[in-house]
Amino acid sequence: MHHIISIGDFDRDGIDRLLDHAGQIQKKKYDAHALDGRILAVLFFEPSTRTRLSFQSAMARLGGTSLSVGSVEACSMAKGETLADTVRVVSGYADAIVIRHPKEGAARLAAEFSTVPVINAGDGAGQHPSQTFLDLYTIRQSMPLDGLDIALIGDLRYGRTAHSLASALSLYNARLHTICPKGLELPATLAAQLAAKGTEIIEHDNLEEIIPDMDVLYVTRIQRERFPDSASYFNVASSYRITPELLAGAKKRLIVLHPLPRVDEIDPRVDALPHARYFEQSRNGVPVRMAMLMQVMQ
Repeated sequence: MHHIISIGDFDRDGIDRLLDHAGQIQKKKYDAHALDGRILAVLFFEPSTRTRLSFQSAMARLGGTSLSVGSVEACSMAKGETLADTVRVVSGYADAIVIRHPKEGAARLAAEFSTVPVINAGDGAGQHPSQTFLDLYTIRQSMPLDGLDIALIGDLRYGRTAHSLASALSLYNARLHTICPKGLELPATLAAQLAAKGTEIIEHDNLEEIIPDMDVLYVTRIQRERFPDSASYFNVASSYRITPELLAGAKKRLIVLHPLPRVDEIDPRVDALPHARYFEQSRNGVPVRMAMLMQVMQ
């Protein structure tokens, strides 16, 4: 039984194989009946649009069906049932579980109690491996993954997508340039792990100065839901904004990514520029998650 809990559970070959498989799927080279008769349980205890719908779309395109729980209030956890017991029960109804939960470590706990494969669709401020696969896939559509200069912008403390992506990029000799409000730096433990792997992490205060040297801008929103109070959030909200004027001196091949939803981090005028790849990035969630589902369920 193969779970997908953290991008750290994969080596470079494993990532490349999954991305190659997603590429074949995107070219319509796959069996539309590969998961006929299989059932995916979608346990999402946090709001989601892209991740939930793309997993359900992926399952449907492979011939399978989905069961869904949309919130804690909609299931027996509202009555006091533990996550462990919920997972024990649900794994008797489905062939795999995809889970999103506000608590870091919840997906790994679920894997301990599940009798079917578990895919982590985001656990608090922890990991979001399926997002990382589609991020890497989108970058690879534009340029080779090796040796890139990639700016991680925004909420790097609570942003699980940035955590997972930084871990994966350490396998591709990337140079990570971080730009974030004070107090929202990469967690010290993660930074130490990356440094131990030889990943260069360069902190910056001025985004405009580094734009000409970047290959990828990975923009994240400031995550209001992770902050202990509203005052702390508003102190750092709207710290950075990507505009056409800011991108005027960028490399021709620069791409701008965002895991979405965006608030005001990217000016809507950027949408029309060739640098903008965030909606393509979102669409790539379907073939990438199809590859993930086939990996754990076949």
